[in-house]
Amino acid sequence: MPLTAVVSASSANLGPGFDCLGLAVDLNLIVRATPAEQDLYLYRGEGAVDPGPNNPVRRGFRAAFEASGRTSPPVRLEAENPVPLTRGLGSSSAALVAGAMLGDAAAGGSLGLDGVFQLTADLEGHPDNVAPAIFGGLAVCARDEERWMARVLPWPPSWRLLFGVPAFELRTDAARALLPARVDRAEAVLTAGRVSYWPLAVLRNEPELLRFASRDVTHEPYRLPLLPGFAEAQADLREAGAFAAYLSGAGPTLGVVCAASDVAVCSAILDRYAGPEGRVIEASVGRGARVSGAFEPAAARP
Repeated sequence: MPLTAVVSASSANLGPGFDCLGLAVDLNLIVRATPAEQDLYLYRGEGAVDPGPNNPVRRGFRAAFEASGRTSPPVRLEAENPVPLTRGLGSSSAALVAGAMLGDAAAGGSLGLDGVFQLTADLEGHPDNVAPAIFGGLAVCARDEERWMARVLPWPPSWRLLFGVPAFELRTDAARALLPARVDRAEAVLTAGRVSYWPLAVLRNEPELLRFASRDVTHEPYRLPLLPGFAEAQADLREAGAFAAYLSGAGPTLGVVCAASDVAVCSAILDRYAGPEGRVIEASVGRGARVSGAFEPAAARP
């Protein structure tokens, strides 16, 4: 079979965990790579993408090859993508990771998973999407003096995960442009305390803690002008019993963690938020990235 990467989507921030918390989502981008006489990118799935050299799959493939000390060869890349584009579910990060995983495998695998993580986090500038896309589960991320760090926690199986995905797109750079350069000390202290309760809630299987841990004051309030109906839907979800209702990544997707008994009422609220052209996705937590097959010309395969 051709060299194939399967990579999870992701939901970042989870409220106050800006650029440091991310959750793998079981919507899987599949990309296949075969040697070719010239670069070719074929795409099927959500929306339309730029097939040019700056496409994140091609950029990741090229970067991984160059990180191994070799020049990237021409490659045929075929992608199947179920992840909504530019909606806050990590579509570009999944594409970047898929390309880097394929490039590393084709070049001999010298980077390994941690090397791919370091490379793609450097390219993204933050680790909260690429870490869960690579490692799966709930990723808690940070950076020390020289390296990115990530540790993964298993998701409690009884917790349900929902996403309300509006039809309109929201670019990450536009959403980040609204954020202040500095935060108030009291807000920083409040945020640090809330973020620390996410791992506690997961490890102790105490979803009630998320009602405190998922509330944000550092980025969600500033993005509300780009998110019609978000604040109202978020308040309704909390009133309906959701453990967490948060802006997924830069948005506009609204993520929810709830009990199985509250899936129906929370889905109805998300459906109103998403609108007639949007959708509601009930998902499980993703496994992360994996690669199989071999990087060889199609004619060489039986």
